Amino acid sequence: MAIHESGEKVIANVERVIVGKHEAVRLALVALLCQGHLLIEDVPGTGKTVLAKAIARSLGCSFRRIQFTPDLLPSDVTGLSIFNQKTQEFEFRPGPIMAQIVLADEINRATPKTQSALLECMEERQATIDGVTHRMPDPFLVIATQNPIEYEGTFALPEAQLDRFMLRLRLGYPQPLEEIVILDEQKRIHPLDEIGEVLSVAELRTLQVAVREIYVDPSISDYIVRLVNATRIHPDIYLGASPRGSLALYRAGQAYAALHGRDYVIPDDVKAVAEPALSHRLIIKTAATIRDVEAGATVRELLETVPIESQPAGPDRPSVRPA
Repeated sequence: MAIHESGEKVIANVERVIVGKHEAVRLALVALLCQGHLLIEDVPGTGKTVLAKAIARSLGCSFRRIQFTPDLLPSDVTGLSIFNQKTQEFEFRPGPIMAQIVLADEINRATPKTQSALLECMEERQATIDGVTHRMPDPFLVIATQNPIEYEGTFALPEAQLDRFMLRLRLGYPQPLEEIVILDEQKRIHPLDEIGEVLSVAELRTLQVAVREIYVDPSISDYIVRLVNATRIHPDIYLGASPRGSLALYRAGQAYAALHGRDYVIPDDVKAVAEPALSHRLIIKTAATIRDVEAGATVRELLETVPIESQPAGPDRPSVRPA
């Protein structure tokens, strides 16, 4: 399949820089193929920014980086209108959000007002400045990073904005042997400087359309819905995943299957993307957090307990499952 071959080229190119994180790189490409946005949550120095830059260079996309700080204004993100003395008219000066791949670095350091400036851009792919609507470029991907350890001077992302991210990834520390490889590769020059384009923007758009044609059997759709519904009735979860979470799981499953060379989705595809697609959409009850219950662990628990095939209703199987 063309998607599989093209995806492997991009993954191999990015892995010249990101060592030992094959699955994370694959999931980042899944979000890109689904025209979704990516949240990378990890401690400093694990390669979050480098991953975003490597993907942009591999695809030949325009790339802008926004360093979020407490004094960053919404207009610093979206742009603003400036009065031109010569023409006696207002001219729009686009902000850094008007790029195909945007790195929102340390997004939780900005105030909620600035964070909300991204909402319209991410979901509706447009920005309204002074009553005028400006379309985002195509393709458009926001890769946001945040540090989950340091809380001083940070503002937690609101649930509405977290729900806009298709996937959330954690890179984690490399293994000792992988870290030795990183040290050896950066003796003289950073490998990022040698990354070139392996897939054009036009080819990427074609792949994004092709991914939506991947076949999803009704039984797989039923499994996705039952899995998401299980997050809404779980005793440890205060707020379960929204229908947007179901759609993210559906689309991500299609892209994951395509990157593995298949034109149909199997349950293992859904299971592989369930945690990055759903965990950031869940709100754990306060009583459960005291017991160190985490959203990711809850999703993994549901993957083990929710059956792949639905049980048909009958005299011995009631159609409504008891509470």
